[in-house]
Amino acid sequence: MGEVSRLLADYGPAFWQALLLTWKLTLVSFVPGVMLGTVVAVLRLMPLPPLRLALTVYVEIFRNIPSVALLIFIVFALPDLNIVIDYEPSVILTLTLVCSAFTADYLRSGINTIPGSQIEAALSLGMRPLQIVSAVVLPQALRSVVQPMTSLLIALMLSTSLASQLPFPGRELTALVSKIANDSALGIAAFAVAATMYVLTGLLIAWAGAALEKKVRILR
Repeated sequence: MGEVSRLLADYGPAFWQALLLTWKLTLVSFVPGVMLGTVVAVLRLMPLPPLRLALTVYVEIFRNIPSVALLIFIVFALPDLNIVIDYEPSVILTLTLVCSAFTADYLRSGINTIPGSQIEAALSLGMRPLQIVSAVVLPQALRSVVQPMTSLLIALMLSTSLASQLPFPGRELTALVSKIANDSALGIAAFAVAATMYVLTGLLIAWAGAALEKKVRILR
């Protein structure tokens, strides 16, 4: 406890800033990732085989490639193609692409749970395909995937540690722990504090996800 107290006395503000940066990276990656994944999921419903094949390849690539490998490609390979992206946008882009692929996959599963009779009923009412998607399909699909999306948000929050692999402007939790371990003998205490912050954030997200799922879940 003495080491932790000394650590917080010396690095308390730094831990707070690192936690805020971790939250920021999580949110600015999750929101566009969900939006992009939703667009991909909707377009995969279109009766256009080449488009559906291309989007399936997109999902499979970014769902299965290691995040660190994707980050390395963006940071070190794209400049050879005259595409240079700064370090922070590179991390955000990496997490957004991964998030979008998982979102599209989860939404596809959610869409598959919708009875075909509802689509037929909507068509009989004269609704257009896009109206059916926006008013019937997507709302139910989103409500049915709250739990996996909650897990995805937690995984994304943990994946912000990718920023520790780059000379990032600011330090998220993992990078801060590495710096403290290099600069002092408080590495174990720093790891314990950072791990506690990760766990508490994950529990908060899980609690919020469970509350949301209970509120919007579909009883069949």
